[in-house]
Amino acid sequence: MFGAAQTTTNRMNDFEVASPPDDSITALKFSPSTLQVPKNFLIAGSWDNSVRCWEVEQNGATVPKSMKTMGGPVLDVCWSDDGTKVFMASCDKQVKLWDLASDQVMQVAAHDGPVKTCHMVKGPNYTCLMTGSWDKTLKFWDTRTPNPMMAINLPERCYCADVDYPMAVVGTAGRGLIIYSLENSPTEYKRQESPLKYQHRTISIFKDKKKTPTGYALGSIEGRVAIQYVNPVNPKDNFTFKCHRSTGTSGFQDIYAVNDIAFHPVHGTLVTVGSDGTFSFWDKDARTKLKSSEAMDQSITKCGFNANGQIFAYAVGYDWSKGHEYFNPAKKPQIFLRSCYDELKPRVN
Repeated sequence: MFGAAQTTTNRMNDFEVASPPDDSITALKFSPSTLQVPKNFLIAGSWDNSVRCWEVEQNGATVPKSMKTMGGPVLDVCWSDDGTKVFMASCDKQVKLWDLASDQVMQVAAHDGPVKTCHMVKGPNYTCLMTGSWDKTLKFWDTRTPNPMMAINLPERCYCADVDYPMAVVGTAGRGLIIYSLENSPTEYKRQESPLKYQHRTISIFKDKKKTPTGYALGSIEGRVAIQYVNPVNPKDNFTFKCHRSTGTSGFQDIYAVNDIAFHPVHGTLVTVGSDGTFSFWDKDARTKLKSSEAMDQSITKCGFNANGQIFAYAVGYDWSKGHEYFNPAKKPQIFLRSCYDELKPRVN
């Protein structure tokens, strides 16, 4: 015990967030850049039913600010567009609004099953909250009234979603993908079957050079990502690539799930994180990998960039991808922050 070499779990020498949740992290979001809230705040939702908020200081230090508890595991979180409120979606079939200034919480949405996704829709003529559930519905809420503005039946349970006005995309069980146009009011634009053969876990919208949402990256449990344009100029613009795989024993390849994908807000490059415990930075236009991390001693379950793209956050914890025999209660979840702006610059041809 004494004098034994300390094996660090901080494999990339990044800043570790103080007082992380007690169970694996399901959601990780930085505050939007607003004049009212010039600071960086980070929120994390967890299987321990909690949503925690930290202030991230310029030197990388994190100050725990507050915590709220839901009636079940938290599956998603999102910020209001002005950065003053947080929405929390839970297995208790509710979404609650947390007003950070008053520290008050109120219910703003409900489903008949666990709520898997919540996203803020900010259009020029309306603002609402979009929630997707395992009850096979997608609902849009004006958070001041108890009933949804609109409810859309999905073909299957909602597994992942993303919103970047005027586009929304929802991935369902059974490998379904539905793209919605949000202009004026949400309407279905196009249905697609997943280009990936296995269950998808995460989806993230990307923009073109004019900053218009133009496509999405989709990650599956089989170590693969698809880059899909909504209206490809050339069919060859759509492609898939393998990731989060490693050479296993006796010549077999170990294939891990892609747990999260995020696009850099300035460079348009992307990061993937996986159950192999690594993150990788990619340039989709040059179709090249920019960087891979060392493997952490547990899966990376979630990630995200802050509003100006200087900070990359990633959450390390067990996701049960190797079953109960690999669960070690002594290994606690961790959140790390990395200075990332230069590492995500696109490849110069």
